[in-house]
Amino acid sequence: MRFNIATHFVDRNLDEGRGLNTALWYEGQSVSYADLAALVNRVGNALRELGVRSGQMVLLAMSDGLDFVASWYAAQKIGAVTAEVYTFLQPKDYAYYLAYTEASLVIADAVTLPALREAGATNLLVTGVPAAELRPGEHHFDTLVGTAPSELEAAPTTLDDVAIWKFTTGSTGAPKACVHTARSPLESFERYAQGVLGIQADDRVLAVPKLFFGYARDLVALFPFGVGGAGIAFGERSTAGLMFELITRYRPTILVNVPTMMSAMIAHPEAAQQDLSSLRLCTSAGEALPSELHRKWDELFGVEVVDGIGSSEAYHIYLSNRPGEVRRGSLGKAVPGYQARILDETDTELPDGEIGTLEVTGPTIALEYRGDAEKSARTFHGETLRSGDLFSRDTAGFFHHHGRADDLLKVGGVFVAPSEIEDCLLGHPDVTDCAVLGREVDGLVLPRAYVVVREGASVDAQALQDFARARLAGHKYPREVSFVTELPRTTNGKLDRRALRTQAGE
Repeated sequence: MRFNIATHFVDRNLDEGRGLNTALWYEGQSVSYADLAALVNRVGNALRELGVRSGQMVLLAMSDGLDFVASWYAAQKIGAVTAEVYTFLQPKDYAYYLAYTEASLVIADAVTLPALREAGATNLLVTGVPAAELRPGEHHFDTLVGTAPSELEAAPTTLDDVAIWKFTTGSTGAPKACVHTARSPLESFERYAQGVLGIQADDRVLAVPKLFFGYARDLVALFPFGVGGAGIAFGERSTAGLMFELITRYRPTILVNVPTMMSAMIAHPEAAQQDLSSLRLCTSAGEALPSELHRKWDELFGVEVVDGIGSSEAYHIYLSNRPGEVRRGSLGKAVPGYQARILDETDTELPDGEIGTLEVTGPTIALEYRGDAEKSARTFHGETLRSGDLFSRDTAGFFHHHGRADDLLKVGGVFVAPSEIEDCLLGHPDVTDCAVLGREVDGLVLPRAYVVVREGASVDAQALQDFARARLAGHKYPREVSFVTELPRTTNGKLDRRALRTQAGE
């Protein structure tokens, strides 16, 4: 079936009379669907002029904004394949992505250009940098796009054509690309954005994560476009203070969040004075939302949080709570069109209440890990994904996350999920973030907590140990507590346990 992502999510709004509606808010300005469509076409023509052809890779290494959104859709419109990377990486990281993707063109900006140059990037389209400062092989975005035609015929792509590479976080090894066809964003829009969130034309979506992270990009610049709604883009790094400022300025109806930022927003000294009344809901993903952090959010802000879990392997969210049906500490139920099972080590389905490995079946499972046939064969089985995540399901059908199998600690002969101890400690009023690792002492594994406390707090290690001991089984409380200013995170905001182990010398 013929299908083009840009035609469906951008051009269709013009065909259906929404050309003057706002598609994107950026730097205080409203960008209409008509203006966005014209810019997409000009960028697409510029890409073709630079030699990009259908099926070739375009790598986006640029800050959030209008140029990012238009460039992503432009590449899709001409039938290219897109991948995105974070804007604050080291040259060695960009060198890895350049070699891995073999991109025919990299779209860069003033933030990423120096590191990309050092990484050896050659064919670049650069925005936000004066033409006079560019070198051979670097093309000036405004010059090429400004003179390109605003009409562009979409490539005759289909639902089964490869369109998107989504990178894993790299928390358990080098990032790998999960290869998706054009079917994945369409199915995810229909099943999650419409089927779970009930996204509407009057929704205005603001995201904490940056747009290189597919969770944020789709919720800001794809799902709203499917119904004529609007996204909000900003180039600055996300902070709690900035999020409050953007909520005040743009009055979004949906806030796309992650647990780390939720904790930071709660801990902000002016949190209680903020007006979040424009929000009808907040999504959370990236990692499971601890129930105690969820409780703190509810009590302070009163904005319903719809927690869910997705992955690059499954494209987007596949388990989620529902608006009006939220169970704290759970990741909800299967998104419409997906099935989830919990298996033991023999691949036998487990009954409710028992912990095992999650298996997900649905229409958005990736084709492969690019360049890793062995790992692909272990993970992908047609429309079924074998995850490395440990889950249980309660009798009401809600799924609960227990970390990854390789994160479990065997304490006193009993397996303990670090997330259980972390969730407990987050219930302490002075704790804003924490992580638990196992430390081997005399051949025994003991839980050690790394804790971030709110500014001005005077709590000590013994107080936190007593707090946990009063709420957990005797073998689960942290035997050691280390206070840190922050925890290492991946570029997607997920706790980087591997980096924490390195820092701690574990």
